[in-house]
Amino acid sequence: MTEDATSEERGILANSAVMAAGTVVSRFSGFIRSTLLVAALGVGLHADLFTIANTVPNMLYILLAGGVFNAVLVPQLVRAMKNDPDGGTAYVDRVVTLAVLFLGAVTILLVVAAPWVMTLLLDSRFGDPELAAQKQSAIDFARYCLPQVFFYGMFVLVGQILNARGRFGPMMWAPIANNVIAIGVLVVYLLWFGAASETEQFGAFTPSQEAWLGIGSTLGIAAQLLILVPYLRAAGVRLRPRFDFRGVGLGHTMRLAVWTVLFVVVNQAAYVVVVRLASGGTAAEADGTGITIYSSAQLVTMVPHSIITVSLATAILPRLSAYAAADDRAALARTLVSTIRTALVVAVPFALLMPFIAIEVAQVLWGHGATAESYPRFESTLALFGAGLVFFTLHYLTLRGFYALEQNRTVFLIQCVIASVNIALAIVLVGMVDEELTAPMLVLAYTGAYAVGSVLSFGLLARRLGDVPVGSLAGFALRLVVAGAVGAGAAWLVGLGLEELFDQAPGAGGWWWAAVEAAAMGAVALAVLVLLARVLQLREVTSVMDTVAARVRRG
Repeated sequence: MTEDATSEERGILANSAVMAAGTVVSRFSGFIRSTLLVAALGVGLHADLFTIANTVPNMLYILLAGGVFNAVLVPQLVRAMKNDPDGGTAYVDRVVTLAVLFLGAVTILLVVAAPWVMTLLLDSRFGDPELAAQKQSAIDFARYCLPQVFFYGMFVLVGQILNARGRFGPMMWAPIANNVIAIGVLVVYLLWFGAASETEQFGAFTPSQEAWLGIGSTLGIAAQLLILVPYLRAAGVRLRPRFDFRGVGLGHTMRLAVWTVLFVVVNQAAYVVVVRLASGGTAAEADGTGITIYSSAQLVTMVPHSIITVSLATAILPRLSAYAAADDRAALARTLVSTIRTALVVAVPFALLMPFIAIEVAQVLWGHGATAESYPRFESTLALFGAGLVFFTLHYLTLRGFYALEQNRTVFLIQCVIASVNIALAIVLVGMVDEELTAPMLVLAYTGAYAVGSVLSFGLLARRLGDVPVGSLAGFALRLVVAGAVGAGAAWLVGLGLEELFDQAPGAGGWWWAAVEAAAMGAVALAVLVLLARVLQLREVTSVMDTVAARVRRG
């Protein structure tokens, strides 16, 4: 690797480190929130009513505007900052004004249409009279939570403006405020209403419970937006309303946005199917698994993605856009492949280890309160999600290359394939099993869809760039799988040994002992990975570890 390439990688890692630090704290507080939520509501129909309603705003925001804000505006902001005489000031003002008007109008319409929105997302069983109260609770929650669409949209837009100006940290740290508020809301809920009993875990909510959880959730999303506002001024951004939208370059952005909107429409259509199938799992029987288990397990397995992949993607997208604008496809390919290798260094070993520590992780996070005895229902869903994470990581980073090249139509077509595979597999797999296996089957469908999508997207991009070291990347991936598998195997042996040695120890079997086991197994897997990285020449592993060690020494 050349000196310039090494310097570039260090720069990306440095920018990513700031974002990753915020994400680590955010994810940790998110786990506390998840633990309290499950402890209060359980993992049955009762919990799914709130989870689905609280998921809808983010899903609808992504459907209506998220793809445009995330994937289209960053390259356009970079170009405006580079090419416009005012450094992109007028462009930003127009975009923000347009976003406020659009998101405000859409949010009002969605609150009015809450009953129709929830009918779309809930299984047909919710039309039965015996589930009428539960369906009404879901609608009430939706009315409280749908204003989040506005705050989600503005948060992402303001965060992307900051990212385009090199301020990566605030957007990654701000969600901590949301989690802190959510934790406070749930603590008060537990003290006020108590953990849901076994009977309540299949029932509806009271109006006061709905108001407390729903309004509290929306306040958290509003807070994470408000925290970003002072950073705009510090970055030199002075927002002013502008309504002169015609003839100023927004047309090009909107033409790019068409394909991105279609992309998210297809993606969210698949997610609607997942939510409907998941809601049927818990509506059918008390032991069914549904969206609460699916989304909670995904929260855990997406930690490497959130900490590493998203941070890397956010850091490299402006750089990839600059290479694309300069028609330097070799540099674009080099940067992208280097970033993929760095992300896989974390995702692959994590995925290989997860099946061996899934039950311990489930007990630590969710073996409390209403789910003190039912946490094993998470195990298979957690264990299966890891493989999906690897394929999703490769696909997610590959798309940054397409976005930098402004080839959004290709991204849309690829996503059509992924969504189709996901929907088909989900319907077939869920239909083949009992309701208690609904969530694991949805994970298998997710994994299969992104396995197809990652191979398709990377293959197409490699052909377009023409100078991608596919063979080298494949060899690296194989060596990484070997190192990760040996590490996971060593962790498994350690776990067996701990069970044999301390099976009768005081406190064995409790959640804190599960935490000790998971930590010990993870430490062994990491140590083996680092040792084998030297032997197998996995430079990215050693680079990441050396960077972390250097930062610790400086600290």
